[in-house]
Amino acid sequence: MRTSQQTTLRSAASLSGIGVHSGNPVTITLHPAEAHHGIAFLRTGLPNGRDRLIQAQYAQVSATELCTVIGSRETGAVATIEHLMSALYGLGIDNCLVEIDGPEMPILDGSAAPYVTAIEAVGTTSCGTPRRFIKVLKTVRTEKGRAYSELRPFERGFHLDVEIDFESPVIGRSRKALTLTPAAYRREIARARTFGMMRDVERYWKAGFALGASLENTVAVGDGGVVNPEGLRYPDEFVRHKILDAVGDLALAGLPILGAYQSFCGGHGLNCAVLGELFADRANYAIVEGAGARREPVFAEFGVGLGAAVYAPEL
Repeated sequence: MRTSQQTTLRSAASLSGIGVHSGNPVTITLHPAEAHHGIAFLRTGLPNGRDRLIQAQYAQVSATELCTVIGSRETGAVATIEHLMSALYGLGIDNCLVEIDGPEMPILDGSAAPYVTAIEAVGTTSCGTPRRFIKVLKTVRTEKGRAYSELRPFERGFHLDVEIDFESPVIGRSRKALTLTPAAYRREIARARTFGMMRDVERYWKAGFALGASLENTVAVGDGGVVNPEGLRYPDEFVRHKILDAVGDLALAGLPILGAYQSFCGGHGLNCAVLGELFADRANYAIVEGAGARREPVFAEFGVGLGAAVYAPEL
């Protein structure tokens, strides 16, 4: 597949599972889409038989607490989109319609690997149209306490450098960097699972989160080590999953990024906030085609702030 051309799926692919936060069953179908369609979610099963189309873009983000949510409680939303978005970005899929019959994406095994498997089973194809990119022209940064996320110019693709530092000695401090390619994504990132602390479970339940979490879809961290009998998939699975999440959140730029991303103790909120900083000033970025020689018109208006968490099981 030529990286200079937009891509989509060869045919539809369906997956079913439960939402990690709602615990409710859900089915999604990934449909091929035409050039310039981008990634969009078709939320079905809303009251009175309504459907809602939600573009997977930064301006649609409505919550970032423990997961990334697009859309709104009042008109329909989709939660926990980051793992699928990560798989689509990681494999270089530009155009896809995601049909979903519930309020939350299936968690599957807690990683992006099942999405990668489903996509590769049907294959991808060129849309016959040049790919467009968001090229970072100026460094932008957002901070929260000692944590930060940053985007800066980088001419050789999309580079990620992520560091975490947890009080838990089981997780601790680790750092990983890579330049994103489909091969690197499959090998280094896709199988890294979401994780959580056992001591936080009751608090999450009371807040309406993690109702579908289990050892089948989450790396559970206890005081003495990883609870899952099979252990970790990578020695540094925790930081790899943070990269997986960052790829998925930054896919909400709407186009692949030409630039470098760096974070320390980041998360969904900071990932989305740094996109807000990028799009706050047109001088920070350009939209370029193919190899990046031609500047395009303004991509879109990105002025939406991130509101309070809207996710709940009844969303």
